[in-house]
Amino acid sequence: MSARPLSIYLGRNAARRIADKGWSGRDISLLLGASGGPKWLILGQLDRLLFGRFLMQDRTDALQAVGSSIGSWRHACLAQDDPAAALDRFEDIYVNWNYSEQPDIHEISAASITMLGHIFGHSGANSVINHPLLHSYVVTARGRGLNSSCHRAGLALGMGCAVIANSLHRELLASQFQRVMFTSEGAPPLPFNDFQSTQVTLQPDTVPLALHASGSIPFLLAGERDIPQAPLGHYWDGGIIDYHFDLTALSEQPLILYPHFRGDLTTGWFDKFLPWRRQHSPTADNLILICPSNDFIASLPDGKIPDRSDFTRIPPQERLHYWRTCIERSRELADDFQSQLDSPDPLRGTHLLGP
Repeated sequence: MSARPLSIYLGRNAARRIADKGWSGRDISLLLGASGGPKWLILGQLDRLLFGRFLMQDRTDALQAVGSSIGSWRHACLAQDDPAAALDRFEDIYVNWNYSEQPDIHEISAASITMLGHIFGHSGANSVINHPLLHSYVVTARGRGLNSSCHRAGLALGMGCAVIANSLHRELLASQFQRVMFTSEGAPPLPFNDFQSTQVTLQPDTVPLALHASGSIPFLLAGERDIPQAPLGHYWDGGIIDYHFDLTALSEQPLILYPHFRGDLTTGWFDKFLPWRRQHSPTADNLILICPSNDFIASLPDGKIPDRSDFTRIPPQERLHYWRTCIERSRELADDFQSQLDSPDPLRGTHLLGP
């Protein structure tokens, strides 16, 4: 395995800023959280470090946290009074949930709602809305036309149209989905000008609905229909539009921190099937991208991080052992980032993004 389990990629402006001032969580203006299902488990210990001592300690200006799917769930933990304890609850129920042999969308959706309740307890939803130093943005994709259908056949046809539209040009996907961001109280507008983006302020009863919708992969979960205070229609996984996000809209942010699963970015979920759309070296000058190194991933069981395929290809007890091993190994990522913070050379071992 390489000397470092963590890869740290810096845009040019980010590298200059860190070289001049060192590492400071107070300088981070925006936190990104990608879609990825069980992939989040490999970031668990790193999240505990970032969400506690690094990002929020001694902060005076609000941090904007933009997340789709599992990224929005991680940020909901950050909004809690004790983020580490919230992550503990999330990890415990997520890993140990006992599904039936062939769960349908209703069982999986019911499990998701129960998990959110377990994370939040009595006051957690209010914490997401009213946190004084965290502006939360829960990204969803509102279906248009057949992609808002309640019928499986209609939805299948709509998703097929979305695949074709996106393959021709990403902008054409806007005919099939609208980006709706559910935000905490007072969250300022973000400069997303595509997909007829709109922001809707969260209410205590809509926090779990928005988070469930943000992680609702069509045909796997049920999604949410006609969320109160939001445009009418059916709401799906935010990763459909913003799987790893288009960073060009965020170019004016002072400094973006992106704890991610990999070193390249795939903008939307459908782009996974279009390799020429993958950004192998993102060019955002204000970006700090931190992820497991390739050698670290190769050293894990099966040579990969947890993912959604594990539910079907690995027997439950084997999957549980594999996931717990990856969770324990995730401490190496947190320890490596702590060593970066403690190093007299703040750019030690980092990689410069872009050409």
